Amino acid sequence: MKQDILERYGDARLPRYTSYPTAPRFSPEIGAGTYRDWLSRIDGAEPVSLYVHVPFCRSMCWYCGCHTTITQKDQPILDYLDVLKREMTLVAEAMRHRPKIATVHFGGGTPTIMEPSEFLDLATHMRQHFDFTDATELAVEIDPRTLTAEMIEALGKAGTTRASLGVQSFDPKVQKAINRIQTAEQTLDAASGLRAHGVTSINFDLIYGLPHQSVASAIETTRMAIAMRPDRFAVFGYAHVPGFKKHQRLIDETALADASGRHAQAEAIADTLKQAGYRQIGLDHFALPDDSLSLAAEDGTLHRNFQGYTTDACNTLIGFGASSIGRSKHGYVQNDVAIGRYAQSIATGLLATAKGYRMTPDDRLRAEIIERVMCDFSVDLAATCRSHGVCVDTVLDGNAPLRDLLTDGIVTLENDILSMRGQERFLVRAVAACFDAYLDQSGRTHSKAA
Repeated sequence: MKQDILERYGDARLPRYTSYPTAPRFSPEIGAGTYRDWLSRIDGAEPVSLYVHVPFCRSMCWYCGCHTTITQKDQPILDYLDVLKREMTLVAEAMRHRPKIATVHFGGGTPTIMEPSEFLDLATHMRQHFDFTDATELAVEIDPRTLTAEMIEALGKAGTTRASLGVQSFDPKVQKAINRIQTAEQTLDAASGLRAHGVTSINFDLIYGLPHQSVASAIETTRMAIAMRPDRFAVFGYAHVPGFKKHQRLIDETALADASGRHAQAEAIADTLKQAGYRQIGLDHFALPDDSLSLAAEDGTLHRNFQGYTTDACNTLIGFGASSIGRSKHGYVQNDVAIGRYAQSIATGLLATAKGYRMTPDDRLRAEIIERVMCDFSVDLAATCRSHGVCVDTVLDGNAPLRDLLTDGIVTLENDILSMRGQERFLVRAVAACFDAYLDQSGRTHSKAA
């Protein structure tokens, strides 16, 4: 990769495009009444997915960009779980049909911060209001440092099929710099215990661009993780946005790599994983060849949502909990971020929707183009536009950013088919951004493109 190309595009701050339009476009004009209407119009024949946000941790990891609260007490968690169950009841009552559930994803925070009995009680409550089938996938994000044998057993009893373990880095110097001390032994014990209790797919999260991280330490962490043979890896670039996440101010900015250094770390991790037999999926995921994510990438059915790359093809995602985001064919909704305001809304019998976005026909067209670019590194622009009833010139005319990418050889455009070669694929977010009609209007700082 030419250094000037990396310098020109690598430092650009762009969305991760886990949705389109992205969250900065959400508006308070979409509230609880609109969401209730959208819920009532969900087709009962279509399966839906659920996301459950648990915004609590025992300690703060300084790199974290999630909505979470630090607590050493259990009562706030117990109170929150009561509100969660009430919200699930309200949502179920607003729907005309009892939906079949394709996937459930518990995110955080640390979902496993609750007691095992509380997790089982929450899972039972969900099953009382929504139809789970033998094919329903249940995924849980896990902090191996606090995972107990009793919680592993509860996850198995609840029917957990997929677990995502936070690793980030095994380098002690990096761990100290991000306030997350975690041994390889803790990680291995967690993965082994989960497998023994029926969790059939294990994912590890790794991060590059952390303070004091080097190519050598990134490779060493990756090799140690590979030895535990998880089915998937998600490899993210650290997004340093101390203006939005004040705890990131505790990170030494002088210890962060520049765009070239970040790119070298990302490439080193990717090369190490591919040499070990993992296939690269989209921008930042890796999976074993027989994993469902690999198979979806091969047959063109890969999707992207708020959890990253996924095989979940549901048009409807119902979000529960403070700050959670939901999606339907009509648009997006997001609950109040503040736990207190979220709980107050639910206590009064109202849905906690604080903002959202109503999709337009142009949004749906651009969302499909961006998703295919992010998933396949290629899209037939003419065919996609035709399926939405518009001419391809709708997305090509006046598209100066795309012309620049074409001139620099980052993309090709032949017979209206846009494609990226392997060497430039790490800049896929820059390509997706060419079709973002709102990018310059958000005023928000995103993570670096590379």
